[in-house]
Amino acid sequence: MSPLHLPFYTAFTLSTLGLTFHRTHLISALLCLESMMLSTYLTLSAWPIENQAPSTMLTPVLMLTFSACEASTGLAMMVASTRTHGSDHLHNLNLLQC
Repeated sequence: MSPLHLPFYTAFTLSTLGLTFHRTHLISALLCLESMMLSTYLTLSAWPIENQAPSTMLTPVLMLTFSACEASTGLAMMVASTRTHGSDHLHNLNLLQC
């Protein structure tokens, strides 16, 4: 493992642990998901440079686009759940109800 990989792996692991252990609010879960996507984006962006590959910037740009779509969908769900349930606590949401 090169020294370049360690910060990316550490950021991904810390955001996964944050998502696992601090699931009280929906906004904190969304922030952990976004940090996971950001560390994955940085890893994919550094991969062609490290391997001296020709420029393959399509994959990180597509992933960044899907990450932005995921963030907007998550924020829309948070606004909708806050309006209907009064808070963004995850334990208030019952996923079995329509």
